[in-house]
Amino acid sequence: MGLFFEDFKEGDVFKTKSRTVTETDIVMFSGLSGDYNALHTNEEFAKNTEHGTRIAHGMLVLSIATGLMYPLGITDETAIGFLGINEFKFLRSVKAGNTIRVEVKISEKRESKSRKDAGIIIREISILNQKDEIVQRGMFALLVNKKIIS
Repeated sequence: MGLFFEDFKEGDVFKTKSRTVTETDIVMFSGLSGDYNALHTNEEFAKNTEHGTRIAHGMLVLSIATGLMYPLGITDETAIGFLGINEFKFLRSVKAGNTIRVEVKISEKRESKSRKDAGIIIREISILNQKDEIVQRGMFALLVNKKIIS
C-alpha cells in the first residue's frame, strides 16, 4: 500500500534506481509513437547536429522515468488519477548508452476542492543522467486518497 495524502510532507524526496537507455528503446519508441524524426533514426544526419549522434525522444525519456517511479510504491493503491504535467523542460539530450534516474520531490500538497476524500500532491520530477546532470524537469500533479475523510 502506498502513502496517503496525509503521509506526504512538502520537501520529501524519493530517489529511483537507474536504467540505461538502449538503442532498442529508441527504435521501438519510434515504431510505437510513429516519430521517425531524423534526430532519432538517421545516424548520418544526426552526426552533423549539435548532439553528434542520434538521441532518444524526449517523450521516451519521460516515459522511462514514469516507469522508474513505479517501483517506489509511494502511490500504490492510493493514487486516484494523474492530473497533469506543468512547466516541463527538456534540458539535455539523452543518447543510447546514457543511464538515467529520477528524483521526486513533494513540492506542494493541498486539499481537493471537489473531493473530501482526496488531496492533491505536486511532485517536482528531475530526471538525471549518469553525470548527475538534469536532463528533464517538471511538475506532476496527482490526486491521492486520504486516510481520514474530513
